[in-house]
Formats: sequence, structure tokens, C-alpha cells
Amino acid sequence: MRKGIITLIIATLTSAAINAQESLPDAQSSAPIKTQYMKGFPPPPEKRLSAADGSFFKFPALRYSVVHMREFMPTVNVPRGNSHPPCDFRRAIDENIDTLTFRPTGATEPVTWAQSLALNYTDGMLILHRGTIVYEKYFGELTPESVHALMSVTKSFTGILASVLVAEGKLDTTKLVGEYIPQLARSGFGDATVREIMDMTTAIKYSEDYNDPNADVWKFSAAGNAMITHPEGTPQGFYDYLPTVVKEGEHGNIFGYRTANAEVLGWLVATVSGKSVATLLDELIWSKMGMEQDAYYQIDALGTPFAGGGLNASLRDLARVGEMMRRGGLWQGQQIIPRKAIEDILKGGSKEAFAASIYGKRLKGWSYRNMWWITENENGAYMARGVHGQAIYIDPAAQMVIVRLASSPHSSNLELDATSLPAYEAVSRYLLQK
Repeated sequence: MRKGIITLIIATLTSAAINAQESLPDAQSSAPIKTQYMKGFPPPPEKRLSAADGSFFKFPALRYSVVHMREFMPTVNVPRGNSHPPCDFRRAIDENIDTLTFRPTGATEPVTWAQSLALNYTDGMLILHRGTIVYEKYFGELTPESVHALMSVTKSFTGILASVLVAEGKLDTTKLVGEYIPQLARSGFGDATVREIMDMTTAIKYSEDYNDPNADVWKFSAAGNAMITHPEGTPQGFYDYLPTVVKEGEHGNIFGYRTANAEVLGWLVATVSGKSVATLLDELIWSKMGMEQDAYYQIDALGTPFAGGGLNASLRDLARVGEMMRRGGLWQGQQIIPRKAIEDILKGGSKEAFAASIYGKRLKGWSYRNMWWITENENGAYMARGVHGQAIYIDPAAQMVIVRLASSPHSSNLELDATSLPAYEAVSRYLLQK
């Protein structure tokens, strides 16, 4: 039974392993308008997708489902509220951006910005410069009115909430997890500090290798999947799984990117605030900024929002959050979150701990703090990253925010960085001259 569950979750949450050796259709031929998934009344059997059998998250079905997650699994709303009407962006579209060229990492020939979008199976791309939209395009199933799965970009939102609680003195980064959450006192997280959770430097026995069918991430995912029957004796819900994680090594030495850490942080946020991450995100940010769309979280069978990867939101609303972050928590004259919270993120994490990780060779000089990836480059750029190509990239020096939503068949950002990070830097150089 357990083996069957793990197999199901693998099919549900990633298509990387399934498609690793296959010849994949390109962005144009895999677009939902071509594949016609879930079209018809009812759709023909070969075009039906389901969370129960995992078909909804196999590529190219993924390209449809990332904009329709609420139709496949239970969710909880993050309402935009009625107290603030949708705020409009200024627009000054710059047609030159599509023609900018850059050389992908490891490549000998340059590509254009426009070409890079298709290479990464982009669903939506928006660029702000000094708060003005200079680039906005939609592909695949995404429209200005729809929301998209953010995957692990969700972690950075959890990091924002935690940073606010720290800035307000409600969450102490030096305290141990077990002091806040007694249920985790005997787990691998129990003697980790809140700071070690926020910066993912915990030493826990937990593998997040999506290509390994025996990785711990699949047990975590199975516990959080509300669409399957949980056999007696297996964890039901995220908070039921986390106490089973054991310690391996010493905390604080090595950066280890693990979704379980983000889920613990979500639990800490909820414990300290007395509110779920969905409710707190609404109260602190979503209802205050004139968002265009409601957001929503995927939830487990017990109604717990998936703090490590379950948020869904629209392209423009993500740009609003990015711009608010770039402006030190300020949005249209209102201090949405404390400037101190943003400044704490921008301090960056331990470069030594990051360099010692599997990411150190590919993202040289980077660090990780409060669930945000810090490039440590001369522009002070930092970003939120999610599997299959989700990103919010903030460049303070260039006064630029880039938001990308995508449905690449490749889950790992390390596979997408070659045609992404140099592209962002090319736009930064261009905008710095304007």
C-alpha cells in the first residue's frame, strides 16, 4: 500500500523523472490550446485529468493544471478584500526588451529575451521598472484574470510572514522550535533555532531529490495529499508528518533546501500569530494592496494550508508584492510590512553554509535567508524560486522587478537557470542605462 501511495504522489507532483529520457514537445506544441485537455462536456477519456491518478501533473498536462489547481484539489481562499479597489499600474511597454540578447550559461551562441521565454515554457512574464510595467506577456493557459501555481515561491511568502513577526518581536529567532511547538520537541527540528529553520540550515534526515522514488519528500507529500486514503498508521496531514523527521548531523552548518523546513516555519507562524498562513497573508498583505485577484492555498485533509508550496496567485499581484518589497515594504504611501522585515531578508544568510551545499557550485557566492534566495551580486538582487520555472526577481539597483510563471517539464530551477539568470541580468543592464 505504501509503495502504491509513493508511486501516486510521484506522478502527481513531478514529471521530471517520467520525462527525463523522453523527447519533449516544445512550448508551442505543448500549449493547452494544442493539447485540448479537459475540453468538452464531458471531456473525452483521453483528455481527462485527475489528481487521484496523478495525471493532472504529468507534462504536458501540467501546462493546463498550473492554472486550474483549485479544480483538482481542496483549497482555502486568500481574498483580495473590498476595502481597496484594484490599483492600476502605469504602463510604458518597451518593445526593445524582446530583442535583448544574452549568452546562456555554458552556451557558445547568444539567444534573445523572446527566445528564452519559449525555452523555459513561460506562461506569463512581467517586468516593472520604477513601478511601471515595461513588459507583460501571457502564454499557454494563463491570462491577466487567472491565477497560477507558485510552487516553492510560496516559501518566500511564508518567509515574509515570519520576518514580520520577528520584526514585531513576536517570534524570537534564537529560541528553539521545540519551545514554540511541543509536538516537535523530540523531532529532528526540536533543538533547531527559528533562525536555522528560516535559513534552512537544519541537519535533518530528509531527502528532497524528486528523481528518487524513495526520497522523504514523497512521504511528506503523501501525508499532505487530501485526495488519497491514508492507511492506518501513516501520517495524515503535514503536522502529523513533521514529528517523524529525525536529526542527522549538527544544525547550522550547511544549507539544505527542504520543503519540510518551510512547513515547520508555517507552523511557527500560525502558532505565534494564532492564525493560519492563509489568514495572516490576507490580513497583512493581500487585503491592503489593491490586488486584482483572490489568491488561494492548497490544503491537506485537515485544512492546513501548504506553506511550502501551495500558494496560487496572478502575475500582476505578484508584481505588486515584488514592488512593495523593492520599496522596503512601502506601497502607495502605506507601510504594508515593516521596513525592518525587508532589511533582515537583505542581510543575506551564511555564504559558507550555502557554499557547502549542492547549490554552492552552481550559484556561486549566493546565500539564503528567511526563505529568500540572495544572489549577493553587486546590484543586491534577490529572488523567490519555485519548481517548473516560477520566479520573482528583485533588483534594487536597477529598480526592477521580474515575475515569471511557467510550466516547464523540468522541475529543478538548476536546469532552468542557464536561460533565466543571464536573461534577468541582461534586462537589468539595459534598464540601468535608462
